[in-house]
Amino acid sequence: MDRTDIVVAGAGVVGLAIARALAMAGREVVILEREDRFGSVTSSRNSEVIHAGIYYPAGSLKARLCVEGRRLLYHYCATRRVEHRSCGKIIIAHHADQIPDLEALAAKGRENGVDDLELLSGACVRTIEPELKASAGLYSPSTGIIDSHGLMLSLLGEAQDRGAVIAYRTEITAAIPTGAGIQIAVNGEEQPSLHANLLINAAGLTAPDLARRIEGLPADAIPPSWLARGCYFTVSGRVPFHRLIYPLPEPGGLGIHLTLDLAGQARFGPDVEWIDRVDYAVDPGRAAAFADSIRRYWPDLDGARLSPAYSGIRPKLSGPGMPAADFHITGPEANGNLPVINLFGIESPGLTASLAIAEHVETLAH
Repeated sequence: MDRTDIVVAGAGVVGLAIARALAMAGREVVILEREDRFGSVTSSRNSEVIHAGIYYPAGSLKARLCVEGRRLLYHYCATRRVEHRSCGKIIIAHHADQIPDLEALAAKGRENGVDDLELLSGACVRTIEPELKASAGLYSPSTGIIDSHGLMLSLLGEAQDRGAVIAYRTEITAAIPTGAGIQIAVNGEEQPSLHANLLINAAGLTAPDLARRIEGLPADAIPPSWLARGCYFTVSGRVPFHRLIYPLPEPGGLGIHLTLDLAGQARFGPDVEWIDRVDYAVDPGRAAAFADSIRRYWPDLDGARLSPAYSGIRPKLSGPGMPAADFHITGPEANGNLPVINLFGIESPGLTASLAIAEHVETLAH
């Protein structure tokens, strides 16, 4: 049986960040990824936004790790030449009766340590984004965009430079804790083939499924989970905006917003659709609802310019009508004293928070 110190299950941006942090700390790390390449699921199906840390309850993991992760991520990108841009974003109030909600959002952001937010009048919004319709806006200059693939490639490269190895098309199908670690079987093999001192479950959408395969893990250590699909549409040609444009948050997400990629191409999304199974199909018929939502802040949109792009699925720990749940990151003490660290519900702002999540997990791994 092969032996290693730590197995990280999942090669999305969070799993790669964790593997890098542990490898740089001198730990022996093996990354197991069920797909045939890294970052091919949630990490490649998002808005590629560097969030400031505005939306989350004060003191929550999402708030703390987003704000710290944003700081770490900008520094990382600048020193490793990962493409990114601090373009800023405007969160808008469509009507005057939404301005108190905007002010409350600003107060929440400041409580989280986002100290550069600026409330704008409707006239000020139109000065900097003339085609934007809004009664007021909240400007976040530290929001940005990033090449997520470039980030993951850099994280994996640094992990491998420090000795980490990665195995693709390798799914953990059983994990059996022993007194001296945990034995791992992959791809349906009858007997475990790998022994690790610690298993880190960073499997994203399939993290709950993997947790249920860990022998002896208490049932209450696995929180209930839901799937929320978000579709994106692109718009042909250029758009008249230089910043990201967000409506106020809606249940389950941040609303259909406008983001720009590093080449200046615009896309809109995601919306929120609760689903029972993983399915990335984008219904072209959703374009009409997208257009209606977008015209609330960009009245001149020609709906014929919208085309289906892609979808992503949020691994949520709260369902329809429930308050938004926090990240759920637990070490051995919360997992029946088994040599396991579980990460559940790592949705947005997981990309922004990835380096801070890695530091948090590293402390749990000692």
